[in-house]
Amino acid sequence: MPPADEQLNGLVAQARSLQPRTIALRRALHRRPEIGLELPHTRDAVVAALADLPIVVRLGRSSSSVTGVLEGARPGPTVLLRADMDALPLQEQTTLKYRSEIDGRMHACGHDTHVAMLASAARLLAERRDKLAGRVLFMFQPGEEGYHGARHMIDEGLLDASGPAGRPDAAFALHISATLPAGELHTRPGPLMAANDTVRVAVTGRGGHASAPHDALDPVPAAAAMIGALQTAITRRVDAHQPAVLTIARLVAGTTSNVIPETADMEGTLRTLSEPVRTVVREEIRRVCRYTALAHGCTAEVDIEPGYPVTVNDEGSVERVCTVARKLLGRGKVATMSTPIMGAEDFSYVLRQVPGALAFLGGCPRGTDPRAAAPNHSNRVVFDEEAMAAGTAVYAGLALDVLR
Repeated sequence: MPPADEQLNGLVAQARSLQPRTIALRRALHRRPEIGLELPHTRDAVVAALADLPIVVRLGRSSSSVTGVLEGARPGPTVLLRADMDALPLQEQTTLKYRSEIDGRMHACGHDTHVAMLASAARLLAERRDKLAGRVLFMFQPGEEGYHGARHMIDEGLLDASGPAGRPDAAFALHISATLPAGELHTRPGPLMAANDTVRVAVTGRGGHASAPHDALDPVPAAAAMIGALQTAITRRVDAHQPAVLTIARLVAGTTSNVIPETADMEGTLRTLSEPVRTVVREEIRRVCRYTALAHGCTAEVDIEPGYPVTVNDEGSVERVCTVARKLLGRGKVATMSTPIMGAEDFSYVLRQVPGALAFLGGCPRGTDPRAAAPNHSNRVVFDEEAMAAGTAVYAGLALDVLR
C-alpha cells in the first residue's frame, strides 16, 4: 500500500494541468444554466465529460441525475463524491464574457464549478485506477436548490449503485464560497448547516370598509401581531445556546387603501441546528399563530413544509478532509469554522446514511476583499476559477486517501 503522501504527490500540479478542460466545462454550464430536477443540457455535458473514462454511467429516472462508478484494481471500500448541478432563478448582472445566455437563470451558487471540479477529479482518479483498492461513486445531482435532488437519487438506489456490498463507506462534497479566500478550505465537525422549513400562514377575518374597522375582523393587525409574537416565542421557548432563526419574508394582504381584506398571507423560513429544537419551534409556530388569530377574532391556517435536515459532518471524516487538504494545499489554507451557518444543504440526506463531510472551498475573486465580495445567491457573484484546481485535487485526494 503506497504511503498517503506518495498517493497525493503531484496531484495539485496535475489538477492545474487540467484547468483548461475544467474551465471550459464550467463556462459551458455557466452559459446554459438549468433549474430544478430536469437539467438535460447539464446532464449531457457531464456524460460527455466522462465518456472516455473507464466509468460506468447510469442516468436518473425521476430527474437528470448522473451516477458514475469507477472500479479500482483491487477490492476495498466505496467512497462517494458529490457535485450538485442546478442553477438559480436570477438575472445575472456580471460582466463576464461567459455570463448566462438564458434570461432569469444564473449559476449564482457555483454549482457549475462543482460539476467541473468533480469531472476533472474523475479523470485524475481514472488515471490512478490501478492504485485504487475499492471504488469511487460519482454523484452528479440536480435539484439541490430546494428540490430534494439528493433524496430523489437515494430513492432510486444511489447508495446501492455499486451493488449491496458496495454501499458507500465515506461521502464527501465541496461547496465553493465567494466570501472565503480563494483556494482555502473551511469546515467543522458536527452540525455544519441548518435544517430549513418553509412556513406559510393564512389568516382569515372578515372584510369591510377601512373607515369602519369595528364592523370587520381585520386580518392585517392579526398577522402583524403574529410576526412579533413569533420572534418573542423563540427567545422564550428555545435555549439561547440552541440556534433557531425564523424569518417572515413575505406578507400579502389587501387590494386598495380603503378596503379591509378578508385574508392576509404570510410566508417565511425556519432554520434550526437540531431536530429537538426543530420540533419545538414548529409546535410553537402553530400555537402562537392559532391563538393570536383568535385574540383578533380571526382564524389561522398554518402549513409547515419540511425542508432539508441538518447537515452533520462526521468528526473522523472532517479530520480526513483537513489532513488531506493540508498536504495538498498547505497548512495555512485549511481552517476550522467556529460556528455552523444557517443555510441548508441536501447533501444532508447522504450524510444521514453515510459518514462523511462537506467543506467550503474559497473562491473569492483576486483583488477583492472577501468581506466585500458579492456572496453566493447574488446576481453579481463571481468566483475565482483558479480555485477550482484546489477543489479538483481535494476531491481526488480524498478518494485516494480512503482507497489507498
